[in-house]
Amino acid sequence: MSSYKYLDKINNPSDLKKLPSEAMGELSSEIRDFLVENVRKTGGHLASNLGTVELILAMHRVFDSPKDHFIFDVGHQAYTHKILTGRKNEFENLRKPGGLSGFTKRSESEHDPFGAGHSGTSLSASLGFAMSDKINSSDAFTVCVIGDGAYTGGMIHEALNNCKKNLKLIIILNENEMSISKNIGGFAKQIAKIRSKKSYYKVKDATRSVIDHIPIIGHAAFALVRDTKQTIKNAMYDSNYFEEIGLYYLGPVDGNDYDALEDILQIAKGLNTSCVIHTVTKKGKGYRPAEQSPDDYHSILPQGKPKLHNNFSILAGNYLCESAKTDSRICAVTAAMTKGTGLSKFANDIPARFFDVGIAEEHAVTFCAGLAANGMKPFFAVYSSFLQRAYDNIIHDVALQNLPVTFLVDRAGLSSGDGATHHGIFDVSFLSGIPNMTIYTPITAKALKSAIDEALKLNSPCAIRYPNDTENSEISDKFYKDVKASPLGAKSDCREGCECVIMTYGASVKIAMKAEKILCDGGINTGIILLEKLKPYEECADNIEKLLPPSVKLIIFVEEGIKNGAAAAALSEQFSLREKFHSIKISVIAIEDNFVLGEKGRSMLESAGITVERIVEAAKKHL
Repeated sequence: MSSYKYLDKINNPSDLKKLPSEAMGELSSEIRDFLVENVRKTGGHLASNLGTVELILAMHRVFDSPKDHFIFDVGHQAYTHKILTGRKNEFENLRKPGGLSGFTKRSESEHDPFGAGHSGTSLSASLGFAMSDKINSSDAFTVCVIGDGAYTGGMIHEALNNCKKNLKLIIILNENEMSISKNIGGFAKQIAKIRSKKSYYKVKDATRSVIDHIPIIGHAAFALVRDTKQTIKNAMYDSNYFEEIGLYYLGPVDGNDYDALEDILQIAKGLNTSCVIHTVTKKGKGYRPAEQSPDDYHSILPQGKPKLHNNFSILAGNYLCESAKTDSRICAVTAAMTKGTGLSKFANDIPARFFDVGIAEEHAVTFCAGLAANGMKPFFAVYSSFLQRAYDNIIHDVALQNLPVTFLVDRAGLSSGDGATHHGIFDVSFLSGIPNMTIYTPITAKALKSAIDEALKLNSPCAIRYPNDTENSEISDKFYKDVKASPLGAKSDCREGCECVIMTYGASVKIAMKAEKILCDGGINTGIILLEKLKPYEECADNIEKLLPPSVKLIIFVEEGIKNGAAAAALSEQFSLREKFHSIKISVIAIEDNFVLGEKGRSMLESAGITVERIVEAAKKHL
């Protein structure tokens, strides 16, 4: 690891405060070099962190963490904060199981007062901190850092609606014009409008004291003075969104100018009122590739790890695009994840039926419900962990009305890099309990296309879930030997005399195949039933019953998802109603009642207990 003149001296925020102000420019460069050197090795969010170096330095110089609370939206821009708070030497284990989290995490440091991972949570949490400090007569400040992309979601505005003036709350609106995909919508335009008014802050300073000292003479004059103040304010410096809801606004300020940031933070600290500081930063600053292509460097893979070309996201998006060219009802919807969910081609080729609604999953689902109710066939492409945010909308607006909305549930399964906040392990469980819902689990390109085709024929909601992976030719060869076989449902490679069947779906079939070979080599005749459609579970159980050899004594169900209420549980209930299964033992290997935080030195699958060894042990134990 490289050596640094200033950075090597910093192990906590008090060390930073000992340095002279003149050192901040060179220290900023050192931190950027450190970030590029380390994040390129481990993978992680690079561009957003390069843009916030000066801002976080100024925060730690002006305020006193952990007494003062620093709360970051998402937390993916807080690497400099981690560096300055004693975690610099842990960056070699960034985003590895049991290592340094890619987001803020309460159990990791006292300087992380609130954990994150998803956008939009920061201001609500910050209000909770600021209000509890007021109740307890604490003089601690709460500093909330929110990227402008988060303002495309509703939760931030719900929190803004509840902000009170008399709190020690400082909201930093960090504008870099990018979340993951480029920000869109009315709020992004409003921010640009504020930023374009160069005279705003100077005029505001010059007029505020005059306006605020207009005398009030009795009740009769009150309304006139109030209206006069508002008229003068509007004429002189055009009140913006934040001031309209009662928050003091400071900015915009260059978020990569350390001196300007320290000055404005000191001003905010002395105001004794809740306020918004509007900073404008350069995403990817200091690293030319990230400056030129911030979306490509939003999150990068570890050095040497190849990108997944033609993964299931791209396959789904491209096939949906081709289908939409012959079916004018098809619409594609994303929540600020155009590229991540494979919808770039659709957005380019059919822009009139492509909708990026911003970081607003709840709105996206109900928007899809409206499209469907009026005769369209909407497909909402969304990461499994982000879909959780719209659970009520799925039930109330889609399923209850039995509308044909299709959820392309991307990133299904464990997330080795992003960890617990991004695991796609709950969707089968929470979708299984919703009436009218169909669940497909394709793990080959052929099955994925068939699922999309079937979804278009349904007049009810469905989910098509797939992992962040590419097609595995061994899986295709194993389960699609017979080209005449039905492309969707359940597939079997069970041989005559098979006594053990490993039943699974999704990416877990790769583990099942390894275990199958070991067991067969060891004298236990074992086969696999691959499930490509789970719900309706009665139909799924019918398919399994037809495929199950009469010699089977043990079913081992392997599920890369939470055990409670998921596929194994639902199918076990179905099996209990069928005589054929009464003499068959059932063993379930799935994620127990935990979030799978990851253990150092073990893969995420090993941490979750989903391993070849466990399958082999279960077979030997029961046979």
